[in-house]
Amino acid sequence: NPTGDYAEWLVSTALGLTLETNSAKGFDATDSQGLRYQIKSRRVTPENKSTQLGVIRNLDGKDFDFLVAVIFNADWQVRCAAKIPHQVGPLLATYRPHVNGHTMHLRPSVFDNPSVEDVSHELRS
Repeated sequence: NPTGDYAEWLVSTALGLTLETNSAKGFDATDSQGLRYQIKSRRVTPENKSTQLGVIRNLDGKDFDFLVAVIFNADWQVRCAAKIPHQVGPLLATYRPHVNGHTMHLRPSVFDNPSVEDVSHELRS
């Protein structure tokens, strides 16, 4: 998935994270303190305006400390990005049995949660 690969590279570079190997279960990168980050993204186009991120597996298992969600415009510019603490995830995501995981949309209302950090600027710099 080129969108996911690009998001992982961009987030890890901008936030100073170390990308994990593809075999890391439930997280994509770590910071210097060992905190784990799962990175999810979506590219919005005129044909597909959905802001639904990829499925979050095993949300209850606490495989990550933070979820970084990124929405790209059709031209790959960062529309918005949020750093979401794990404990906030269940408030914003919905379990979907047919995909065996949680789904979440990165809507403007996500940023209303005081624990969510807007990291859009860091990814645009």
